[in-house]
Amino acid sequence: MSTQAQQTTSGQTTLAFEIGLLLLLALIWGSAFTLIKVAIPSIPPVTMVAARVTIAAILLLLIARAQGHALPRRGSVWAAFLVQGLLQSALPFTLISWGEAHIASGLAGVLNATPPMFVLAIALTTGRGRQTISGRKIIGVALGLAGVAVTMGADALSGIGTTAPLAQAAVLCASLCYAVAPIWGQRFSGLPAIVTAAGAMSCAAVLMLPAAAVLEQPWTLAPTAQAIAAVIALAVICTAFAMVIYFRLIHTLGPLGTTSGSYLRAGFAVALGTAWLGERFSWSSLAGMALILAGVVAVTVPAPARTGKTATGAPSRN
Repeated sequence: MSTQAQQTTSGQTTLAFEIGLLLLLALIWGSAFTLIKVAIPSIPPVTMVAARVTIAAILLLLIARAQGHALPRRGSVWAAFLVQGLLQSALPFTLISWGEAHIASGLAGVLNATPPMFVLAIALTTGRGRQTISGRKIIGVALGLAGVAVTMGADALSGIGTTAPLAQAAVLCASLCYAVAPIWGQRFSGLPAIVTAAGAMSCAAVLMLPAAAVLEQPWTLAPTAQAIAAVIALAVICTAFAMVIYFRLIHTLGPLGTTSGSYLRAGFAVALGTAWLGERFSWSSLAGMALILAGVVAVTVPAPARTGKTATGAPSRN
């Protein structure tokens, strides 16, 4: 076999491995919605998030130390980490966990696939990156918003007097957090990715531990063994381990390729919710989900290169 053929085969093998990691990451983040649904009956949302981010922060700090990285010492950097931890983990994790106490995990997964559309809306509103916004992306945002309206509208009509519409709004607010977080996170470009992850997650733990103690008194709870196992899996696999994979893919597939996990994750969330939890969806909800996923695909997947224009997207995480 020639050297060129060997290099081609090696490149194809490497790409296949990275795509495999992308699928694994989508599965991990999609399963987070199912795990939250398992834990929420006996572990309230603030306590669940406090445990999740604290365990993940410890693991990420250990990984950073093992890789020989030192954490920054400047107060201004830690203040920025605090904002990042709030936007990236503390607030969205809490909103999603509370929301899943009232809506299906699969529906939460699909509603949480909308950050790319929020990113585009922010670009249209602020003018940042407006020159890269194509008509297809605008159509994608319209499809996604229509899907949200169909999904929430149907549930709102059948859920008058319940918290279901508010829970859906909470999950959408979490998506907005995921859209703003990478914009704020651009200021950490000079730091190793694992240091940013460890610092932001540590700040999220600092925010959530006192909140859990004041609001929910975790020491008075009696969680089931299944719920405890779900929270540990959320912390170790869906947060710490997923972050390591995520930052690798940012370097190998790039932000755009990694963003494609948004709709893959949503599909896994629906499939796992149906198979594991026995969740069922109305035809109107399924139609809304289809519109949301179509919108996310239109916004994130690059069009065939014809005019030399580039497509942009921003990554989202559960």
